[in-house]
Amino acid sequence: MEEYGIAAFRSRQQVISFEEALRRLGVPARVISTPRDVALGCGLSVRFDRRYLKSVQSALNGQRGDQLVGLYLVTPAGVRNRLTAVSLR
Repeated sequence: MEEYGIAAFRSRQQVISFEEALRRLGVPARVISTPRDVALGCGLSVRFDRRYLKSVQSALNGQRGDQLVGLYLVTPAGVRNRLTAVSLR
């Protein structure tokens, strides 16, 4: 399995809205359950392919920042995945 990214938000509405925004930009995205390692948020995140990271960062810069819990890269590592926080820049 390859590395992928997730954007975690505080509200389900923001998750749905951001997924739709990414799709409009041509970024394949889907709603997933937020990994346990991200303790905050509404329990849902937007998953995207790592190769679209720059597009996702740009899209997030245009969103309300108070609803974002974090942007992460998820690296499959055996039984548990490894999460790495990514800046919005």
